[in-house]
Amino acid sequence: MGLDAEGATQLARTRGWKTVRSLPPGSIITMEYLAGRINFEVEDGTVNRCWIG
Repeated sequence: MGLDAEGATQLARTRGWKTVRSLPPGSIITMEYLAGRINFEVEDGTVNRCWIG
């Protein structure tokens, strides 16, 4: 958290995350679990929250 979105995406990929999803705050998303995915909530280019699945 607190990283710029682009840097966080690159870091996640180097650490083995297959799918990186960036979403704006309050986005409506499906909640199905997907192994190998990390989600970032991004506001003004900064990651505010992250969760797996």
